[in-house]
Amino acid sequence: MSLRKWGYRLLPGLKWLHGYTGQDAVSDLIAGVTVGLTVLPQGLAYATLAGLEPQYGLYSAFVGGIIYAMLGSCRQVTIGPTALLALMTSRHTGFGLGSGPAYAILLCLISGVVELGMAVLKLGALVDLISLPVTVGFTSATAVIIGTSQLKGLLGLRGGSGSDFINTMRSVLGNLHKVRTGDFTLGLTSIIVLLLLRKLKDVKLDGRIRNLRTQQLVSGSIWVIATGRNALVVLVTSVLAYSTCEQMENCPFILTGKVKSGLPNVSLPKFETTILDRNGTEIRQNFEQMLSELGPSMLILPIIAVLGNVAISKAFGGAGLSPTRELVALSMSNICGAFCSSMPVTGSFSRSAVNHASGVRTPLGGCYTSVLVLLALGLLAPYFQYIPKAALSAVIISAVIFMIEFEVIKPLWRCSRRELLPGAITFVMSLAVGVEIGLLLGVSTDVAFLVYRAARPVLSVSKLQTSNGINYILIRPKHSSLYFPAVEWVRSGISKALTIHGTAPVVLDCAHVHEFDFTAARGMGSLQKELAKANAPLFLMSADKTIGVILKESTNIDFPTIDCPDDLELLLEQTADYVLHLQISAPLVESRLVHGDGGEPTELSKLNGKSS
Repeated sequence: MSLRKWGYRLLPGLKWLHGYTGQDAVSDLIAGVTVGLTVLPQGLAYATLAGLEPQYGLYSAFVGGIIYAMLGSCRQVTIGPTALLALMTSRHTGFGLGSGPAYAILLCLISGVVELGMAVLKLGALVDLISLPVTVGFTSATAVIIGTSQLKGLLGLRGGSGSDFINTMRSVLGNLHKVRTGDFTLGLTSIIVLLLLRKLKDVKLDGRIRNLRTQQLVSGSIWVIATGRNALVVLVTSVLAYSTCEQMENCPFILTGKVKSGLPNVSLPKFETTILDRNGTEIRQNFEQMLSELGPSMLILPIIAVLGNVAISKAFGGAGLSPTRELVALSMSNICGAFCSSMPVTGSFSRSAVNHASGVRTPLGGCYTSVLVLLALGLLAPYFQYIPKAALSAVIISAVIFMIEFEVIKPLWRCSRRELLPGAITFVMSLAVGVEIGLLLGVSTDVAFLVYRAARPVLSVSKLQTSNGINYILIRPKHSSLYFPAVEWVRSGISKALTIHGTAPVVLDCAHVHEFDFTAARGMGSLQKELAKANAPLFLMSADKTIGVILKESTNIDFPTIDCPDDLELLLEQTADYVLHLQISAPLVESRLVHGDGGEPTELSKLNGKSS
């Protein structure tokens, strides 16, 4: 293998540098700066949501862009802090002193290690266990929790927001008399402006402006304003807060406060920390105690990060992308980010959409975003202290309200009401108990349904006749596999059919059955012997050769097979014990399902054995 191929294999991003043109650089620069103007206010807001000082949101916003540019495979994906991961991180950052950043950074490192392990073991397919209804229930619940957690900042109420929906709502409702008019007015106005600017990009200018150049200029200006609305609102509210608070003794707004300027120190994450107990006493925590506190988040958070990142990659880059490469890129973004004081990061759908709309050509656009964030840390950090918290809360609320997917309920209700249950369980339990427990319960419900379907396959049972009038019972499983939980169910179904329809040959239609396991095969062997004693031979119809081999090797029985019901006559003539029991009647053009209990016929069936 040549040196170049080795380089491409280790750093896939080098392929983008090969043949990189000036036009590519200009397009990536425009996209990178646009995304940077979006991530700056979001990073500050998400750090606050995570219970950290604002600068940690910016620390988390620059490492992922550089790493993903070298290792990623989808040019639109942007790696950085997200509202969902910030919410999950906030569950471990409220212990006081310096424990908040220590827990967040350690969780970032552990998430990267878990994601790297998933990549090595090629476990990216595990995210397929999370169905769409569960995903919708989870994201909708987290959107509600994130939105309610920002109500305190929006209303000017002091104190941490937390990630507990019920306690947050109880705290907000119990302190409504302390609402600050200035913060509430500013926050509500900011939300209205953000929503209006979001709709601004949908304005059509066709036919309103005749001059093409003017139309392009106005359209471009509208797009820039709509795309950079978060930065614009934060800038305007910060100027307003600065001018107001400089002239008045009592500032009407709660401000973000001092933001540490400069780059983060490159160092190992802390493996021990100090927290405050309820009495205000300092307690030293070692690495084992920190891991115990993080608990299920060490597994659930990286899975959620992988789920989001792979979904974004497929949405923008198509199905041809390698999930393993995406896992490697995401894992290294978190591992390297942990050395630069980053909280957990993943792909952001909103910023990736901005990146795509900005015309990015290669993942190197993330490098330009990272440079802008670094410049902001070095030059603009002193001015971030004038950002009103109500404005940051407005940025988060106006972003997450569109994560609540009401539109999925109607088609699910029409097509598959059963799938509403896992989604509803995920949503309700995420609000009541916590997002981790809600997700686990939703996935468990889905898996329980899958196990139930495997254990209780649907059996179509019909009593039919061949062209020569020989009665037989047709059993048609509607699943492609028969595994050990279903053996007794199938045996019970066949016994019930013989009780209802009387003794007759049993034909198991295997046209759609492609798999047997060992236990199911042995169960079929026992069933064949029982039916033979009851003078009701068992035949396999349209069985694949592999099924015959499995049954033969497992039971040492040669199961008689037929291609169509009319083959029954030839085989039954060779079955001496059954000849006396043949029930011959006039040939039927159509045969009907017969009930042994004397009930009325309910079903007509064609000669070829197809039943409705």
